[in-house]
Formats: sequence, structure tokens, C-alpha cells
Amino acid sequence: MTTIVIDGAAVVTVDPERREFIGHVVAQGNRIVAVGPGPAPAYDGARVIDGRGCLVTPGFVNTHQHLYQWVTRGLAVDATLFGWLTTLYPVWERIDEESVHVAAQAALARLALTGCTTAADHHYVFPRGGGDLLGAEIRAAAQVGLRFHPARGSMDRGQKDGGLPPDSVVEDRDEILAATEAAIDRWHDPAPGSMLRIVVGPCSPFSVSGDLMREAAELARRRGVHMHTHLAETTDEGDWCRETFGCTPLEYAAQLGWTGSDVWFAHGIHFDDSEIKQLGQTGTGIAHCPSSNARLGAGIARAADLRAAGSPVGLGVDGAASNEAGSLVEELRHALLFARARGGPQALDVRAALEMATLDGARILGREAEIGSLEPGKLADLAVWRLDTLEHAGIPDPVAALALGTPPPLALLLVNGHPVVEHNTVLTIDEEALATQVAKTQHHLTTKPSST
Repeated sequence: MTTIVIDGAAVVTVDPERREFIGHVVAQGNRIVAVGPGPAPAYDGARVIDGRGCLVTPGFVNTHQHLYQWVTRGLAVDATLFGWLTTLYPVWERIDEESVHVAAQAALARLALTGCTTAADHHYVFPRGGGDLLGAEIRAAAQVGLRFHPARGSMDRGQKDGGLPPDSVVEDRDEILAATEAAIDRWHDPAPGSMLRIVVGPCSPFSVSGDLMREAAELARRRGVHMHTHLAETTDEGDWCRETFGCTPLEYAAQLGWTGSDVWFAHGIHFDDSEIKQLGQTGTGIAHCPSSNARLGAGIARAADLRAAGSPVGLGVDGAASNEAGSLVEELRHALLFARARGGPQALDVRAALEMATLDGARILGREAEIGSLEPGKLADLAVWRLDTLEHAGIPDPVAALALGTPPPLALLLVNGHPVVEHNTVLTIDEEALATQVAKTQHHLTTKPSST
């Protein structure tokens, strides 16, 4: 059993006492066995890492992503959400197993370089004849080495039914439900320490029928898995729901069984006070995606208000087609700055932002007993950040340096006790070769004739 000792570092535990100190963290196998101030105990045969000048945090949890979009970045850069979708759906209908695998590897490698140890993905585009797309990204996550919660997404309202997606990428409701249950049977691992758990994830109210939303929720609860969808991302969506259903997006989702501690929504920007109270009372989570929301001009989520109401608010990078950076540590900074831009200088403090990136994200995924803080017995998912570089040296508070400064170099990323990143380099894939594959794949997708 491999033992890794990180000694002499600033440690921010995010444990129940919110302890912080200069000290040590020890991982043995896939578990943390010791966390405390001062020098680490001696362990025979241990690998000892000099943590001086570094900050150790729990590994970050990405609560919303579309991995396949990594190979469709830089398109429709000045469009609103609906215009952006209309532009990109004809490109996305060309994805296949190979392109999704390349995209997922690249997006997950980027997440690893920015402190992410657990990633939730939302894949909802399944073109006919595209192959095993969910399997392609699951294989990529195993290769990169991240803990993975992929949502088997879906759309059954194409253009012929008044939806936005091309009819070539929507599926029949019965086909979707069967495929989703098959994904749970094939891949979902509910065991403690699991590296792979499946989520049920219809895309959004304007691309999914009410019947599918309701039956997907019933399926998820029957199988004991979590549920995820987009909601309240734009004012256009709110207008559309009122015109179509006579209610707000949240009222519509709640009628279909989509609130509760096993549910989280992507974005959640446009909620009023009563809806925020309802989300908090039901424990419904929000994946806050500040960079993507800003890129698309969708607005600023009321993250501080949602947290105060009791709703867990995690961070998400969203798809790389609306957040080309794909950096989770940048979302921590943007969440902090945008909350203050909206609510004043004390709307969100630096440690609350760190909690959103760690423990709150773990809570959303139902993993707070295993990840999200540095405590003996928890899984060895952690990040070691270098803060002795020119960009950060001299900042007395290491959490402020991480949250307010430029993204620091990552000295080490452990996932399940295994090094995935060292010295700001991903160990598990060839970054240069993958970058070449990404460029070739994007060129192929954007020059190949559309089937519509």
C-alpha cells in the first residue's frame, strides 16, 4: 500500500471545525490516514513531499460539464444562448465515439490541471450511428484518472416538435429510458469509494417533454441515482416556460418531481426570492457556472442567497463551447468576484468560495461523507498548489492567494491516492499528442457537411 506524506504545507481542511494550519497530510492507499499541524509522523517506505511554499486543499468537484464540447470551442462567440445552440447543434450532430473520446480526454486533463478530482458530466447529444458515446467518455475518465459522475442525458423534443435540437439528435422517450437504465446496469457503482456513478440527466425543459422529465425522475429514484438538468439559465427560458406551460421553469420542474436532495440544476440564474427559499427547503442543488454564464451574457446566479437559504451550490465549468478555458480554479475566483459584483464586498468570502469548489460540490453529488474535505478516513482526493511563485509569494493568506490570484501551478493532484498531476503536468496522458488530436478532430467536425 503506497504511502504519500505531504509535510510542511499550509493545509485548509474544510472539515467540520474548518481547521487550518501549517502541517501535514498523509495518504495511505486510497484513504487519508492523518491530517494535522506540525511535522508528519514517520512512515516506513513513504514517499515524502516537501510542502513548504504550498497549499493543500481537498480536490475540487466539478458539478457541470459537457465534455464533448472541447472539440467545438471558439464558435458563435458573440451569440445569446438560443443563438449559440442554433449554431452549434448542426456541428454537434456530427460527433461520434472517436471525437467524444478525444474531447473528453482533453477536457478532463484540463480539469485535472486546475485542481479537479471529481467531475460530473452531462452528455445529452446522441446522433444516430454515433457509437457508444457515454462509454467513450467513461473510458477517457478512467484513462485520465478522475472520479466520474456522468449523466446519461437525453432530448426528445426536436425541431419538428417545436424544440431547438435537430431531429437527428433526439431520441424516442422509450428508447431514452431504456438506454438510461442500461447505463445504470452497466456502469453505476454505488459502493463506497466508487470511481464511477451514473446520473439521470434529461437536457432541459425546452428540449425534453414533460413525460420524459417525469418518467426519468421516477427511474432515477427507483434505481437510487441522482438527477441533473439545466434550469433557469436565461430570461428567454423563463418567458418560454410561461408561454408554454403557464408557470416558471422551477414551478414546472417541481410539478414533474424535480426537486430534492437528489436533484441539482445547472446554472439556476433566474430564481426569485420564493423560489430560492423553496430550493433551500428541499435541499435542491445548483451547479454555478459563472464563466459560461458571463460568456453567454445569461446573468449572474444568486449564489450567496442560494447558499444562505440552504441550497448546496457547487461550481461547474460548463461545456468548453461556452467556456473555452475549462478551468475549475478560475470558477472559484469568478464565483467570488461575481457574487461581490452583485451583492457587495461581503456577499461571499474566500473560504465560502473554496467550500463551493469542494464540500458543497461533494454534497450535491451525495459524496460529502467521502470527499470534499481533508479528514482521516476520507478518500485521498487532494490538490497541492504552489504559492511561492512570483504571482503569489508574499500574500499572507493562502486561501486568498488561491481564490483571488492567478491560477497557481499544481504541484500534485491525488485522486483515490494516485498521482494524476505532478509539477503542473498530467501524468496519465500525452498532452502534446492529445492537443494535435483535438485540432484535427475540431477541423473534421466543423468542415464535414451537415446531415440536415
